[in-house]
Amino acid sequence: MSRKSEHERRSELIAATIREIAANGSLNVTTSQIAKSAGVSSGLAFHYFKDKDSLFLAAMREILSNYGRDVRLALAKSSGSRNRLEAIANASFDHSSFRRGSISAWLNFYTLALKSPQAKRLLYIYQRRLHSNLVYDLRTLVGERAPDVARRISGLIDGLYLRYALDDTSTEGLEGAQHIMRAIEAECTEIHENDDISIDEACPSPMDPIAKPQE
Repeated sequence: MSRKSEHERRSELIAATIREIAANGSLNVTTSQIAKSAGVSSGLAFHYFKDKDSLFLAAMREILSNYGRDVRLALAKSSGSRNRLEAIANASFDHSSFRRGSISAWLNFYTLALKSPQAKRLLYIYQRRLHSNLVYDLRTLVGERAPDVARRISGLIDGLYLRYALDDTSTEGLEGAQHIMRAIEAECTEIHENDDISIDEACPSPMDPIAKPQE
């Protein structure tokens, strides 16, 4: 039997980390548990990752990388602003992101971001990319209001994801994606019917929970 490469071992440890977080429902898992799930020794796990937080961050990067890949693939198959926005919505609630293990990991990574600057930075990158993708296609629909609308839609995506995550009966996120598209259509209708709405010059940060909404 051929010896597994470092890349394969790292991948197995990352997958085991996500499994153990999902099974435990929290970040309160040990490196020994993760190593056992991956079929390696604790010493080898520490050889590849210096500590448990490093493992958590690697798992977080993996989940975010997979989500980014799903979004890119969905966008590549779509044309037109509304279809591209629908592709983003669908990817956000796609089966790969909506598996119980991924959901549990997402929830706990938000908790990790409260104390880990590295985790917070990864979530910030995710938020910026989502915001940028939404703004790009919203501009053709709502013009200069796109950044403000994108901030609300991205917040709705995260909020719905968390709500569905707490529902053990939810097995797929199609309903979530449909809610996102209804919200986008409602925003477009409201703006087109009130074209005298004032526009703030500053683009609100997608991560700022208390940014003043545009009037």
